[in-house]
Amino acid sequence: MNPTSPAPLADVSSAFSLATEAPALREYLERVVVLASHVVDPAAACSLTIHRDDQPFTAATSAELAARADEVQYDVDEGPCLEALSTGRTIHVDDLATDPRWPRYRMPALAHGVASSLSLPLRADGHTVAALTLYSPQACAFTAPARQLAEVSAAQCTAALALALRYAAPSQVQEQQNAALASRSIVDQALGILMGQQLCTDTRAFQLLREAAQHRNRKLSDVAADVISRVTGQRPQQPSAASAVVRYDG
Repeated sequence: MNPTSPAPLADVSSAFSLATEAPALREYLERVVVLASHVVDPAAACSLTIHRDDQPFTAATSAELAARADEVQYDVDEGPCLEALSTGRTIHVDDLATDPRWPRYRMPALAHGVASSLSLPLRADGHTVAALTLYSPQACAFTAPARQLAEVSAAQCTAALALALRYAAPSQVQEQQNAALASRSIVDQALGILMGQQLCTDTRAFQLLREAAQHRNRKLSDVAADVISRVTGQRPQQPSAASAVVRYDG
């Protein structure tokens, strides 16, 4: 499935993030992940991951195990869900205990009770924008029939998100774009501060800022605002989108 959003969006992932803020859509996605969790017996734990501010974010989950497994991946910056997001491929883990991939993820995930998993990418407008991941406490849980059922659930998530984008009000899209530009201006100010403090390049400054955001599980713009506040003693002002200056991609 490859639905196309009619809105002229520079960042489809950001638009998906906006779409998931709608209460009705959130409730629908929560129902979808619960239904998807029952493709195996006993039920798996299911999560839907999207990108927000260039970071992975769990938009819906059916059980605590899925939330914990996602968080492990965000912390160590590797794992099956993140690989599905980055490559656009379905990632099947038959037995995590013997799988040599993602060494930083494997042991913490096993400790939380993950034995096998299935991550399915969701695509829109030619981009992988989300991933539906099922985690099971049993090894070899996702047989071929179970994987086919999971693909149906992934298609339902994709259709729901694409429909939300298709009928999103132009004002909502513009508001999201304005907010993104304003946030980037704040990040740009924080980068300048870090470059002066650390005597580093803008690329290194952005890496430091992103690592801090991932470690604290916070939005990049919020961490950037903290950097500015520590130096100036006050929270930064949100500029208008027209005056925001974008100095980096992301």
